[in-house]
Amino acid sequence: MEILLRFPPLPPSLRIWIDVNPIDLFAEEARCQAFVEMVRAWAIHYPVTHASAHSLADKELADFPNFGRDDETTFRDGFDKVYELCWLNVFGAKLVDTVGRERMRSTPAHRVEELPDGSILLVTWPTAADFATEAARVAQARAWVHLRPDLDFNTVMAILRERSAILAHVEPRFAPDVAALLSRLPEYASLAQRQRRIAELNAYVPPEPDEWLPLDAALPSDVADPKAALEQYASFAERLVALLHTPVPSVFKGSPESLTDIDVHFWKETFPDTFERHNIDAIAVPAVGAYLGEVLVKHLGGQWLPREQWMEAQVRVGDRVWLPFARAHRYMRSTQALLDHSLTQLYRVAERHARY
Repeated sequence: MEILLRFPPLPPSLRIWIDVNPIDLFAEEARCQAFVEMVRAWAIHYPVTHASAHSLADKELADFPNFGRDDETTFRDGFDKVYELCWLNVFGAKLVDTVGRERMRSTPAHRVEELPDGSILLVTWPTAADFATEAARVAQARAWVHLRPDLDFNTVMAILRERSAILAHVEPRFAPDVAALLSRLPEYASLAQRQRRIAELNAYVPPEPDEWLPLDAALPSDVADPKAALEQYASFAERLVALLHTPVPSVFKGSPESLTDIDVHFWKETFPDTFERHNIDAIAVPAVGAYLGEVLVKHLGGQWLPREQWMEAQVRVGDRVWLPFARAHRYMRSTQALLDHSLTQLYRVAERHARY
């Protein structure tokens, strides 16, 4: 919920914005009717120039030529014509007179009511949640072109159908090894683009991890003090905990789920493309690689095979050895590489092979 106040020298105004999720809450006609009655009571006691309720995702798509307008026009003219028609609308008396009171009263809609101050409450369809169905779109278009005779019904319907197609539900079918990661990414797209994002991620298949060797090809440990090497890897992993413990609290657990949380955080922050390359290679890569290796050891019964060159260090899991530092180096090349070479995927592949 947001409350926006505007003071002189601008014309004084109060705007209230309420975002309710999910929209399925408004699938029942009785609940929608109760909401409309609440807005009606509010508009009677506190007359408005314009109020509306609608799908936020659909409103994101509503700024089409001839229908949308820029901020300059909005501040200059206010709501001076029916630029868009929402599921629920309260048109102030000034706008009603501009459009034509009789025209407004005769709008083909689910509910049209004149309020005591001369404003008009208009509801296009009984329920808000199914705004994108064909029948609800037809009702919306008919009311819209009635209030805007300069608009063509078929053109308006084409635009509304296109918006409905963009918002149509897409069932997630992500690649299994990265499903836990990919399922988190659509929330970072705008509401209007989330279904398209799901469709894109359904089609995305990352390359198979190749940071491994068969056990008989493993590099033998060449360190003089294996204990000191393991302590160094633990120290590297602690750096990652120190770096991420606030934005990624699960990093304390050293769990497979924490790997996914780390993937999401680095991707969201575009980490490899934001920070200086020499710091990434000197600090982030060894920290991420060691943390990944420690998770393999802790949860898959892995065993470190330390090397003098830490980039060559391996973790034995079943009949394979994995190279977590090599994975981390590739992982940190770019933001896209965070997905192509995720920690989540390598762990899940290692887990699957550990069962054989």
